[in-house]
Amino acid sequence: MREPDPSSLGAATRLRADFGPDDAAWALTQAALRRRARVKFARANEMLFTPDGLEQASRDAVRIWRAGRFREAGVGEVWDLGCGIGADAMAFAEAGVGVHAVDADPDTVEAASWNLALTGAGPASVGRAEDADVPLNAGVFLDPARRTARGRTWNVADFTPPWSLVLDQLASDRFVCVKLGPGLPKELIPGGVRATWVSDGGDVVEVSLWNRQPEGRTAVLLRDGETLELEPAGADPGVAPLGRFLYEPDGAAIRAGLVGESVPGAWLLDPHVAYLSSDESIDTPWATRFEVVEVLDYSVKVLKSYVREHGIGTLEIKKRAIEVDPAALRRELKPKGKASATIIIARTVGGTRAIVARRALPPAG
Repeated sequence: MREPDPSSLGAATRLRADFGPDDAAWALTQAALRRRARVKFARANEMLFTPDGLEQASRDAVRIWRAGRFREAGVGEVWDLGCGIGADAMAFAEAGVGVHAVDADPDTVEAASWNLALTGAGPASVGRAEDADVPLNAGVFLDPARRTARGRTWNVADFTPPWSLVLDQLASDRFVCVKLGPGLPKELIPGGVRATWVSDGGDVVEVSLWNRQPEGRTAVLLRDGETLELEPAGADPGVAPLGRFLYEPDGAAIRAGLVGESVPGAWLLDPHVAYLSSDESIDTPWATRFEVVEVLDYSVKVLKSYVREHGIGTLEIKKRAIEVDPAALRRELKPKGKASATIIIARTVGGTRAIVARRALPPAG
């Protein structure tokens, strides 16, 4: 961990001289993984990782939130089937819930056992999730691996543990949660479950399926130690021309189909695009609010002239449902100067427009 760059040839040479190639390679890999893990885990420098396990593991805020839901439901024991490096199992243990962690890969189980020991729990067990003898009164957590040699997949035949086990557990009388990627195809969501898309500080990180909660789609926002949940309210925002303010809803609200609920009182600029607008400022934690400065025709020539005339050197370009590469457009516009601006390219009832805007401060009081 003292090496400035654990992936460098110099680091490998120094450690091989003292410990041999295998131990050196293992230690350098762990050092590199721990550095990457710091964005997810406060205890990263104490934990052990595998590359796939780190990629799939839940962030601190998310796993703590999920463990809290199990505790609030009165679950005293959870079986984490396909536990990976044990990050969620750690959260259950830290929440005072008994945990049994199981994974089919022996190396991953070693990492999970080490990590669970940090909480005073464990060890994890080697075994297939479908072979685990889970007591009827225990809760179940599943985080199926969705990666093949070709990359990520939504082909349920490639999931590990298998999708059939996921559906069986969700249909059982146990308290069950299944963690999946936020891009979960809606047709894979079984009936009778609550699908909750989770945003950690604005990053949509997952959707979780819960079987002992009211059926429907919700969004959860974890921010600054707070937990906010957005539920369906039958909101029909309607469609109208651009007003004084423009809102970009949080991705969790968009994926849950709760765009109208995210900014009550606002309307859509286009019936199929998740940009909202209003004439009065609406304070909401579920959307980023922009104040409209100017509305331009959407053309490179017009935008280039505006950027040049206003001395814009720091330029943020946002878009949705428009075929444009913001990075390529920024290069074409050649921003230069001391001013800054946000340009939002959006479909409106009057056609596609380039909206020059600034992030609005919360209203006073």
